[in-house]
Amino acid sequence: MTHLIHGLHFKNIRGDIYGGITAAVVALPLALAFGVASGAGAIAGMYGAIIVGFFAALFGGTPSQVSGPTGPMTVVMTAIIIEFMDRYPDNGLAIAFTVVIMGGLIQILMGVLKLGRYINLVPFPVLSGFMSGIGFIIIILQLAPLVGHETTKEGILVAFQNLPDLLSHPMRDATILGVITLLIVYLWPPKLNKLFPSQLLALFVGTSIYIMFMRNGDAKILGEIPTGLPALHMPVFTAELFVDMFKSALILATLGAIDSLLTSLVADNKTRTHHDSDRELIGQGIGNTLAGFFWGLPGAGATMRTVVNIRAGGRTPISGMLHSLILLAIVMGAGSLAENIPHAVLAGILIKVGVDIIDWDYLRRIPKAPRMDLFIMLAVLLITVFVDLITAVGVGVVAASLILVQRLTNLQLEQIKLITEPGEEAPLSEEEAKIMEELKGQVLLFHLSGPISFGAAKGMTRELSGIEEYKIMLLDMSDVHMIDTTSCKAIEDIIHDQLATGREIYLIGFDDDVYDVLYRMDVLRPLDKSHVVWSRIEALRAARLKLQAEK
Repeated sequence: MTHLIHGLHFKNIRGDIYGGITAAVVALPLALAFGVASGAGAIAGMYGAIIVGFFAALFGGTPSQVSGPTGPMTVVMTAIIIEFMDRYPDNGLAIAFTVVIMGGLIQILMGVLKLGRYINLVPFPVLSGFMSGIGFIIIILQLAPLVGHETTKEGILVAFQNLPDLLSHPMRDATILGVITLLIVYLWPPKLNKLFPSQLLALFVGTSIYIMFMRNGDAKILGEIPTGLPALHMPVFTAELFVDMFKSALILATLGAIDSLLTSLVADNKTRTHHDSDRELIGQGIGNTLAGFFWGLPGAGATMRTVVNIRAGGRTPISGMLHSLILLAIVMGAGSLAENIPHAVLAGILIKVGVDIIDWDYLRRIPKAPRMDLFIMLAVLLITVFVDLITAVGVGVVAASLILVQRLTNLQLEQIKLITEPGEEAPLSEEEAKIMEELKGQVLLFHLSGPISFGAAKGMTRELSGIEEYKIMLLDMSDVHMIDTTSCKAIEDIIHDQLATGREIYLIGFDDDVYDVLYRMDVLRPLDKSHVVWSRIEALRAARLKLQAEK
């Protein structure tokens, strides 16, 4: 049994029990708040926390991780629900949760295809801008319920435009409860927070104040919440919507994978262990797939709940599964107790979540950050907030990749050496230097090193443009270990240019892989076999003989 569940053992049972209980206490208000924020209802947040939390722990690859609805996943799910409810009011919610099932299946496929390592390669400025954008979206959407108004269903831009009017006309009771909630979550001492989480305290205090003093006021509450096990809902597919559904599912799957694996790295750092990223994706995918069948919110590895679990002693999947079972017990018997929770209280809790998601550390470094990294981060942030999440990540990754290619190209071009005289910067032996001196600039040694990518291809030919006074070129590739198609074409052009001007050219020393690429691309065809040699000294000797024969 223990070898089937990653990291499972029973040597830390007391710590796992403490961790599971503590994580459940923290997860309760957040699950309710995320459910309400999504538009699917508080119970959807609870079902998501229960199902994703249990099965991600059971089948995942990060033993101490606690999963459930998170801020980023809720933002995406909110947009999905709004989109499909607007287009199909009768079964839009069923379509939205079918998207959750599809997203979970995509995550499972990611894990099976072992794509976890690649998700970890998303550049930091992209992640920073993306997460900060998510944080700002949560804050913007929750400011309206904080002061007693409903959040618009027309998207983040409309919500942003409506804020001045809504904030200038606050509802008294709701605003009081919202402010009290913010004061508690921000002023509750960190030491006490370990014993009794500030979010749960705010939920208890805010609800108690409402029940005792504001029942007839203007503060809106959750109302009736179902109690008991969730019902099974079969997926709903429509052919005309499949492309849109798949796109939304891909967003959910990718975001959930990134969110979970980042939390896995945090868990590794806290526990001095190493997670299995592909197994974690499979576990998250199973959890989200099952959550979709029971109309639970999609989830991911939750950083706050994971850290709380670890601090309380949780180290194995037992703590994550126990956290879900405790939430299930609450749903089974305490649904009526949550009916009086005010929306303003949940909004205050979520605003704190949004503020915590923003990457303030990077924002503080803006004056000192590299300009291009800063540009990528800000672009991703703004596109996340005002366009959509998948466009933001796509633009960010492409921009970061292009900048990386440019930086690598510059480094590769710095490694290119054009040598006509000994004593210049070159890896020449004593005999090689002697021959170069003897030939007095008639031989040009073109030395390449490192990987030669397509970004450096044009630079290779540009380096030659200012040198004319030589008769033989020695293209030294003995230190090149990787080459791509574009670079092959650049080398082919160099060969043709040299031959067209009546010069001789020798190619020197190939890595087996490099030679194989050049041979398959027919780059070596114009050259006589005697002009493809395996050492620099061999080429220099051949060049000397050639020049001496011409005299």
